[in-house]
Amino acid sequence: MLNPESKTVCVCDTQPITTEGLKAVLSEREDLRYLASGHSLSEINDLIRNSRPDIVIIDKSFGIQAVLDWITHIKSGAYHSTEIVVWGVSVTEAEALRFLQSGARGITRKSTDIETLLACLRAVASGSSWMAESVFRESAGVNRYSKSELTPREQQVMELVEQGLKNKEIAKELGIRPGTVKIHLKHIFEKTGVRGRYGLALSVMRQKSSVVLQNVAHEAQNVNTFSTARMLS
Repeated sequence: MLNPESKTVCVCDTQPITTEGLKAVLSEREDLRYLASGHSLSEINDLIRNSRPDIVIIDKSFGIQAVLDWITHIKSGAYHSTEIVVWGVSVTEAEALRFLQSGARGITRKSTDIETLLACLRAVASGSSWMAESVFRESAGVNRYSKSELTPREQQVMELVEQGLKNKEIAKELGIRPGTVKIHLKHIFEKTGVRGRYGLALSVMRQKSSVVLQNVAHEAQNVNTFSTARMLS
């Protein structure tokens, strides 16, 4: 018997066998229900229009710009209540940031284990944003510093980086020179231990959220293994 409170999930993936695997995984859950699948962006558009799923898992391999445009279209239209999870064989920090800024709720890799994927879907279904811990590879150092270590100006620069502004735009916003922005960024990177503006922007996004560290325990051949994920609400 179907659980009327279960969240429905559609999958849009370039590989049918992957879709079948997800269907099998979700068929064993009471709180998540596989609804349908599509193998192109036009197919998933029809599914969203006709079925109104709670979550759509979209394959990054359709093309980064195509997926970004599609997310923006969905989130700005009549079907904005459908939450979006982007996954791919690899996802860089820069890509993750762009997907989140365009309106995606979840970011993960196809290499993730089942329990971590389910944690992602459940977090997104509950209204939170979620990203696999592995995507934060360069921004992990942010945990080593206190925000009070940054000067007020450095905090302003960091906030504007999170919004996606470039150095010249930040300089114009703050009334300073682009070279001064570079100096501020250098000091921010030194204090936070984060490398690169994309890692910094993700770190700011994570700091502004209520972060929950989940340890997902599962058994494999009678051996306990642990998978860690970060939920950003």
